[in-house]
Amino acid sequence: MTEHSAGTGRELAFTFGDPESVIDRREIFDMFEVAHNNRWYEPPISLIGLGRAYRMAPHHQSAILLKRNLLTASFVPSRWLSMAEFEKWALDFLVMGNGYVERVDNLSGRPLALRCSPAAWTRVGLKPDQFFWAPRSGWISDAVEYRAGSIFHMLEPDPMQEIYGMPEYLSALQSGLLNEAATIFRRRYYLNGSHAGFILYLADEGMGDASVEAIRKALRGAKGMGNFKNLFIHSPKGKPDGIKLLPIAEVGSKDEFLNIKSVTAEDLLAAHRTPPQLLGIVPKNTGGFGNVNDAAAVFYEMEIMPIQRRMLALNDWLGVPAVAFERPAIALPVRQNGTASSARA
Repeated sequence: MTEHSAGTGRELAFTFGDPESVIDRREIFDMFEVAHNNRWYEPPISLIGLGRAYRMAPHHQSAILLKRNLLTASFVPSRWLSMAEFEKWALDFLVMGNGYVERVDNLSGRPLALRCSPAAWTRVGLKPDQFFWAPRSGWISDAVEYRAGSIFHMLEPDPMQEIYGMPEYLSALQSGLLNEAATIFRRRYYLNGSHAGFILYLADEGMGDASVEAIRKALRGAKGMGNFKNLFIHSPKGKPDGIKLLPIAEVGSKDEFLNIKSVTAEDLLAAHRTPPQLLGIVPKNTGGFGNVNDAAAVFYEMEIMPIQRRMLALNDWLGVPAVAFERPAIALPVRQNGTASSARA
């Protein structure tokens, strides 16, 4: 913004710069070269920020939890990988685009157990098969190096670098943050309790100081428990334009709150490719969203099974069948007679 003065008076004019695209600045989507600190590579975006954004909007979190629940519902626990550790691994991959599993060997050097290494604090080292546990303190000296070859890294591919994965919903991250900002703004608006949103202009000569003070006290009372009350002004000798109500910004009715919530929710659902009926969304039209079982079966085929196939790579890396899946009943294809088939993933 640039300020310009007009003559020697107090008049000021302001001009704003041209709109800028996100690709012109070093923002969250700016995929520059992954830096390192001579021990490990730093992620191209903040994994802590992605973890906090996990709860930025209900449609975002719900879509991720739906995929997590379908994965855990189809997972068959083994002697190496428990349900609890698999659930952590799946959630890390869906939220941050990276999932790490640590191999714990017995005394003979064979796999004893698998446990999830939280993606928010796991870093890829400069050497092959080198990984670090870097706690939130941020000090390099506090980091612990994992035993070489003991970490399995599953990542969401990124076209700009091959070290860390990038979550698939990044294109809708700004929509999710806008959804959160709109909710926070509306909540603060109601907590504040002042819903006047106007200037009361008095130019009536018949209004004395006592009347003006009474009106001022009445407006002050229109806050908190006293909001949404009517205000009565009696001026027998007043002029037609002696009292004017000048709206500043009709926030309550013209802030596009519902439109913002609706559009951003659609962006998030599109980014996650999630059918709305699987998230419990009530349809706005009489036609509805269609059969929930058909939607679940198609969603399972197109979204869950590709993730499962990538998770099965852990078996090849480990050398034992630690991961197996069985298709849940909700995702079974429905036959024409209304019964579910017995197909398995």
